[in-house]
Amino acid sequence: MLTFDTCNAARLRRDPAYDGLFFTAVRTTMIYCRPVCPVKQPLTRNVGFYPTAAAAEQAGYRPCLRCRPETAPFSPAWNGTQATVSRALCLIEEGALDSGRVDDLAMRLGVGPRHLSRLFARHVGATPGQVARTVRLQRAKRLLDESDLPITQVAFQAGFGSVRRFNQVFSQLYGRPPSSVRRPRREWRDVG
Repeated sequence: MLTFDTCNAARLRRDPAYDGLFFTAVRTTMIYCRPVCPVKQPLTRNVGFYPTAAAAEQAGYRPCLRCRPETAPFSPAWNGTQATVSRALCLIEEGALDSGRVDDLAMRLGVGPRHLSRLFARHVGATPGQVARTVRLQRAKRLLDESDLPITQVAFQAGFGSVRRFNQVFSQLYGRPPSSVRRPRREWRDVG
């Protein structure tokens, strides 16, 4: 976190280089702003600084309607729809669609399922379900290559709901069953 003096100097200059790096909270109005806010400057004794908009809101401040802190650089709104897709991809990678539905994922992201599908079509070129399937297959392939786990455990650890579905999806993509791609383990013999 920047020092009080650094933040205050940037606020007084309305320095755009600090926009999004901290938020100014005004104790007398209980409103927080961006450092570039065009409103009349509050007295220094009445301000405090927070590293994020969420921290200011947690402390009881509400966003300024003039400078709209939710659109500050590096915020999800500022990053645009790509930020929503990036967050969705991270959640899918963590297994959000292994047991959940696209509707649940969309709700977590604060968008509708149709809008999420449109964003994926535009930014990824595939549906969230297709991305999740690819992620599960990549996990399974890695487990087949790097472990001695039975196929059943590979299927469940990769996020598939059943071995039958795992075999079906794997065969569709690779044209062979999962057991045929497993690398044979070398047995080390004592040479002596």
